[in-house]
Amino acid sequence: MYEICSLNSLQKFSSGLKAITGVMLIIIFAMLPSSIIFLQEDLSLSIIPLHSNWQIQGLLLTSLLCGPKIGTISAISYLIIGLFYLPVFHGGGSVGYILTHEFGYLLGFIPAAWTSGYLAKKNSKTNLINYSLYTTLSLCILHIIGIIYLIFGKMLGNWSDKLSDLILINTIVPFPTQLLLCISISLLSILLKRILLVR
Repeated sequence: MYEICSLNSLQKFSSGLKAITGVMLIIIFAMLPSSIIFLQEDLSLSIIPLHSNWQIQGLLLTSLLCGPKIGTISAISYLIIGLFYLPVFHGGGSVGYILTHEFGYLLGFIPAAWTSGYLAKKNSKTNLINYSLYTTLSLCILHIIGIIYLIFGKMLGNWSDKLSDLILINTIVPFPTQLLLCISISLLSILLKRILLVR
């Protein structure tokens, strides 16, 4: 009996550590700008910045590696930290961030994390095509929720910008970069799963 209680406690502790690690991945990845690096003729590097960071990919990596429960807990924890404690979001933080047009995309983190984690856990075939599909579907869910939030916010008169401009800035411009990063994070998660022997 003692061994069963000890095992349950150890599993809960392990889940807590995974969730904390997931939140830290999201925060750290949010600070990483995405860019393309080219080698020029004189062997110097040319850097072209892209319209995105690795924040979403940090979330998806957590979900692919740790499953839907830990991914969702990490997403919710990230939102709570950003709303009440630290300015970890792209544009800062605090409760007032709810009124920004980016907040709907942050709400999309929760179902996106659950979706990619659930699909990765459900299908035991770990390959780049499957994981890329899971992350792409999760990215689409995130953007759909963000667009719905923009529509409701616009109907309530929260923003003076045109709805088409808001969708252009928040979805259409960053989406191709985020899609490429989804493929990169899928490959990284497969490599990490093999290195860390994650089931």
